[in-house]
Parts: sequence; C-alpha cells; structure tokens
Amino acid sequence: MTIFFILTTFFIASSTSSDTLTGTQTLRTNQTLSSQNQTFVLGFFRGSNTNYYLGIWYNNITPQTIVWVANRDNPIDNSSGYLKIGDHGNFLLLNSSGNTTWFSSNQTIAKNPLLQLLDTGNLVLKDSSHTTNNNNYLWQSFDYPTDTVLPGMEIGWNFDAGMEKHLTSWKITGEDPSSGDYTMKLDYHGLPEAFLRRDNQTIIFRTGPWNGEGFSGITAMKDNTDGLKFNFKDDEHGVLYYFTVTKPSLLSRIILTSDGEFERYMWLQASWNKFWYQPGDQCDYYGVCGPYGVCDNNASPVCTCMQGFSPKNQEAWNLRDGSDGCVRNTGLDCPNDKFLHRENMKLPETTNVFVNKSMTLDECESLCKRNCSCTAYANTDIRNGGSGCVMWVDQLFDMSVFSSGGQDLYVRLAASDIGSTSSYNNHRVVQAIGITLSALVLILGMAAICYIRKKRQQQRSRGLVHRSHDSLMHEVVVSSRRHSVVNRRNMDDLELPMFDFDTLIMATDNFSQDNKLGEGGFGSVYRGRLAEGQEIAVKRLSEDSGQGIEEFKNEVKLIVKLQHRNLVRLLGCCIEKNEKMLVYEYMSNRGLDSILFDKSKKSLLYWERRFTIIYGIARGLLYLHQDSRFRIIHRDLKTSNILLDNEMNPKISDFGMARIFDKDQTQAQTLRIVGTYGYMSPEYAMDGNFSIKSDVFSFGVMVLEIITGKKNRGFYSDNEDLNLLGNVWRHWHEGTALSLIDSCIGDSYTEAEVVKCIHIGLLCVQERVEDRPTMSSVVLMLSSEAPSMPNPKNPGFIARKTLPETDSSSSKRDETWSVNQVTITMFDAR
Repeated sequence: MTIFFILTTFFIASSTSSDTLTGTQTLRTNQTLSSQNQTFVLGFFRGSNTNYYLGIWYNNITPQTIVWVANRDNPIDNSSGYLKIGDHGNFLLLNSSGNTTWFSSNQTIAKNPLLQLLDTGNLVLKDSSHTTNNNNYLWQSFDYPTDTVLPGMEIGWNFDAGMEKHLTSWKITGEDPSSGDYTMKLDYHGLPEAFLRRDNQTIIFRTGPWNGEGFSGITAMKDNTDGLKFNFKDDEHGVLYYFTVTKPSLLSRIILTSDGEFERYMWLQASWNKFWYQPGDQCDYYGVCGPYGVCDNNASPVCTCMQGFSPKNQEAWNLRDGSDGCVRNTGLDCPNDKFLHRENMKLPETTNVFVNKSMTLDECESLCKRNCSCTAYANTDIRNGGSGCVMWVDQLFDMSVFSSGGQDLYVRLAASDIGSTSSYNNHRVVQAIGITLSALVLILGMAAICYIRKKRQQQRSRGLVHRSHDSLMHEVVVSSRRHSVVNRRNMDDLELPMFDFDTLIMATDNFSQDNKLGEGGFGSVYRGRLAEGQEIAVKRLSEDSGQGIEEFKNEVKLIVKLQHRNLVRLLGCCIEKNEKMLVYEYMSNRGLDSILFDKSKKSLLYWERRFTIIYGIARGLLYLHQDSRFRIIHRDLKTSNILLDNEMNPKISDFGMARIFDKDQTQAQTLRIVGTYGYMSPEYAMDGNFSIKSDVFSFGVMVLEIITGKKNRGFYSDNEDLNLLGNVWRHWHEGTALSLIDSCIGDSYTEAEVVKCIHIGLLCVQERVEDRPTMSSVVLMLSSEAPSMPNPKNPGFIARKTLPETDSSSSKRDETWSVNQVTITMFDAR
C-alpha cells in the first residue's frame, strides 16, 4: 500500500507501517516510509560526518544505495531532527531546536497537501482536494536531482518553469552527500549536449550532441539495450534528457561520482554492475588533441590530424602531446573548396553552431559551401537516413573517431587537399602553386581594396558615420566597417561592430512574430540566433516613427563605452536600408517585471534571488554614477528595464534617455520630461530637475516593488489615498512592515535582511533630494551585516491625487510605458 502523508499539521510513521497517516504526527530520524511496491524508502540516514540527512534509497539492497538527498548542504547535527508540514502547505526539516534547516518550497502550495513517495523513487507533493489530475504535482524531488538520474527523471532545462536540472557529485561518494566538485549540465545553446565540469569551470568530458539515437560521444547509448530506452526533448518548452526502462523488474541508474565519473549501473545477480562510464579512455577527455585534431584509441599515439592538416607543434606531437592541435596545409579558396567525408565521428563541440532541423543534407552542404566561414557540416538527426543541418563556423574542437557508432562529418578542405597524400614533396608542390596563386590574388585584391575604399568614402559622405557635438562624440562611435559576426574587440575601442541587414534577417527569421519579444514607442524587439549559434536581441526602430532617432544615437554612444556585469551588453548595430537597429546580448528571462508581476512565475523569485537582484541593480547603478569614465544618469530606471540572464542575474538596459554628466556636475534641468510615472522623482516630474538622486528615487521604488511583488502605480490599498510608497510608509510607522512581503517568498527570508531592504527603499524614495543616500552608501548598507542607517523621512508622491497627469497618449497606460514612449517595455506572450 502506498504511503501518504495527508497533512494538516504533523504526521508520524513507523518503519513497518504503510497506512495513510494524518494528525499531529512527525517523521523522525529513526523512522522510514516505503513506496507502494517497496522499491524505494524515504527516511533519514547518517553521513560519515555524523550529521543526519533526509534521503531516498533502494529498499532491501545492500550496500545502501541513496538516490536523492533533500538537505545535502544543510544537515541536521543530531538525531533529534524531524520532518513536518509547514503552515504554507510545504514540508520542512527542523533540528532539535525547532529551526528550519531545509524546506521543499518557498511559496504557499496547497490547502490540503498530500505527500507521496512514488514507485519511481519520486517524492511528490499534491493537493488532495484536486483529484482530477493525479500527476499535477505541486512539487517533486525529480525537479531537484542530486548525483543520480533515475528512470523518468529529466536532466536539462524547462523553459516554461525557468528551471535547470543538473547533477552535482557528492563530496565523498557513499560517505559525504554535500555538494562536491563535479557537475553534469546540459547546454542548450547551438546543438544541445552535456558537459562534465570540475568547479563549474574546467570541462572534463563532453557527451557530444544528441543525434536522435543518443549522445554522439557515448557509443554505448542505444535504444532497447538491455531494456533501456533513451529520450530527448528539444522544443520551445525545454531541452531535456531522460531514460525509461522497458522491463518492469529492471533497476538502472546513472550517477556522477565524487571522482568525476559519469557512470551507468544495472542491478544484476544481486549486485550493482557498472554498465558503462565516461570518461572511459584517453579520448574521452575534453580537447586532448586540440583544434582540428582527431583522437583515435586504436592509434598510437592517439592524436591524429585529418587529411589536409598537419600538427601545429611537431615537436610536442612527437612527444605525444597533441593539445596544440592541427593546422591546414593549404588555405581555403571559397567557393572552390570541397568537403572531406569522415565516418563514425564524435562531432566537434556544438555550443556555437548554426542549426536548421528542416534542411536536408544536400541543402546543408549547399549553404555551407556558400558561407565562406563554414568549416564543417553534418546531420542533426541520423535516424531514417539522416535529416537536419548543423554547421560549424569556427575551428573544430574535441573530435574523436570510433570503430563503430558516432556519425558522419563533412569537413571543409581546399580542393587541392582532397585526395592528397601526406607526402612531403606533394605538400611542397601544393605550396609552390599556392604561392603563385597568392601573388595573383594579391594583385587583384589590391585593386579591389582601392575600389572598396572609394565606395566607403562615398558612403561616409552620405552620413553613415555619425559624429556627436557633445563631450563624447568628438570621436567616431560607429564604424562603417561591416561585420556579419560579432567583433570581440576591446570595449575601449570606440568602433562598434556593424551587422549586415541580411544577417539580422536570417537571425530573426525575417523578424518573425514568433521571435518577437516585445514592443514600445521605439519599435519592436526580436530574438535571434546568429549562424555561429550566439543568441541575440535585436531592437528595431520603426521605419514610420518620427521618434527615437536621437535616442538611438544616444544609446549607441553611451553603452558602447560601458562595461559592467550588471549592464546589458551592446554587441553592435545596423543602419542599412533605412533601418536603425541595436543588437544586444539575449537575456533568456527577459524583463524583471515579466516575472515579478506574473502570478504564475513570481514564485521563481525566492528571497535570496530577490536580494541578489536588488544588490546587482545597486552595483550597476553605482558604476554608472561613480565608477565609469563618465557620470551617467539613466532617467528611466524601472523593472521592465532590468533584464535577467539565465541565472537571474540583473542587467540594467535601455539607455535611450540617459544623460552624461561631467565628474564635477551634480544636477541639470530640462524642459523635456522623459521617464515613467511611478518611478520618476518629484523634483524631476514637477520641475525637470534631475541628478543622480533621481535614479536613486527610481531604485527605491524598484526595491519596494521587488519586496512586495506589487506595482507602485496601479496599487490599491484599503486606504484609497495611498499608493505603494504610501502603504509601505504607513506599515513602517505601524511596525508591520513584514506583512508587506510578497506571499510567494514563503518562509525563505531573513527578517532582519528584509527589514533592512525596506528601510533602504524608504531612504531612497524620500521627497527631499538632499535626504536620499548616494548609490555608494546604498551598496555599503546592503553589504553590511548591521549598518547604521538614519530614519527615513516622508516619501515623495504618497497620495495618488498628487501624481502628475500624463498626456493623452499615455494617461491610460500603466507604468510599463515611458512618457515619451521610446523604450521597449511591453512584452507579448509567445
């Protein structure tokens, strides 16, 4: 009989009972619970460090084989800990003092929670009042793997939930379950593949991309091998790997050991048998033969160069060190190059590649031949004769060849190298011919360069190179030099890479609505992917818009000068065919507002993550105000202009309204009020006076919004005279500020830290400019354990009736639209 915890307050179980349990009971360290078929057990176990952990293991298997640990980095230090149900319908681990050491979720989950250990080894939390869908889990342990993959457990990325699932080794396998040195993560960029890393940095092993049957670098992975079936999802909802068993009695698991081995085990003849493991030989180690080198375990030495290539460092090669890789014997001559067909290959690294799953192999070859940057191509799926196209535009790295398995790879070579031998004399002949041809090409090339320079001078005279009249624009900020790929030159260089219009057309699928991220008065933003695999966001100025030209120039000249981890990075721009476009790094989690104010997503922002976002914004703003070479006032700080990367790190964006100050300048005045009501400071909205303290006010509004999960404008309390600032101010004086915390945060916060952030937020939104702190003071207060802070004074714009009226074009919009409607802040669902 399946064990359930039907939860009101506490529950208890004995090691032998399998009945449904209710009432004021607990699960303590000397008790266990079994799944229905007795395959798995939930209970406490003791590590070698004498600490206690809540885990799941196989029942009746010796030695004890633990497959999941709840509190691996937060152990209970004695045998008096217990498991209970929290007030919010989640379950908690508490120590003997009654302090929570671990919890299943930080949000309110269910009114009638039910906890169940499934026969698959998955611990799930459900709402017993919802019986229509038994698989509608509110929480499950399969979403939080430790070092083990069980049948049905997914590894990879769930884009809908914004969740990554990966393996982390134990510190000491079988003894210390705390997080170890090795991780196994699936990288979804380009053609998805998994990487085994040490310390989250050094790559040890790469699985190779998924080819429809398995990972190309693990030849033992084949469907229905001894009852196993391998599955891979790759669509707009996520990129996920999982395996299933076709024989109900079969027990199989994959683990990542503390020594950095990725291993599959099968339970056969009353013992665990290692079925395969990676890295298993010298060729499994990442990059052992360098660029263009091929590792072959049947060769001696294992590193070889493909036809048409020679060792880059012959002396090291002779000493069996192939890490420097190989170089071409003959330079390429696009479009006369040909392709070398290699069989049974582990494909090169695919992080930065072009992928089209609908192309045939012939179409892929044709595209690669036309693109002179293309170095190789292959099918993405080898089933049914092959389909899809993956194309490399960089050097080929980490290749291996197998006696069987792998897949076909087509490598670009000079036509003269196809069918050539490794003979030294033949190579010399080819070199002589190459020198002669190079001389002819040089003469023709010089004539072409002269012609191109003349054309570029004509283009410059028509205004393709913009110069400014202020302190920054005494230098050229946009070069007429065109690049179809991102130029990774030093950011101190004022030349900004230019993208061809055709490149952006291809990257965004002709600005498809499916790739549209949002729009505003400036125009629209589109998601794109360059041929190299890099994801980008393209900000496109509307052709028929009379607004945004100056803002476009302003954003280019400002952000190209800035470089900080909490500022969005500008990769380049395009000014062809009457188009004006900015190309940014793509932020996978989009704007902070799209998560913070979305009831279905805001639970992703637990307190630690919210505090990290607050601190990151503060650091980025401090850089703008003080640490960059210019003092920059953003003037449109708001949650929609805070973008989040895949790890939820914040990056300040949209510098179209920003202004540069001299280092000794403190304030300025304007007759043109720009920004967003609800975030604008009183002195700026009323009188046009702006300074670094104007940004501080906007920052304070965001801090209070992040804590409460509510918008400043559009907020309604029981007191109709209060907006969010006024409501926080009233609760602060009544001593009930903690009641304002977003309910989705749950119990994960530290009271002192939340109170400190509310205090800082109120200091930043004070009505008088001189009372507000600088961002350097804010960062110091955020980073101090017990900072000394003054009492906040009256905030600006407390009463709703005092808010300034907007013009007719924006009066009925909420704060997601800026006053002059030139920022990109409104997001559409995909």
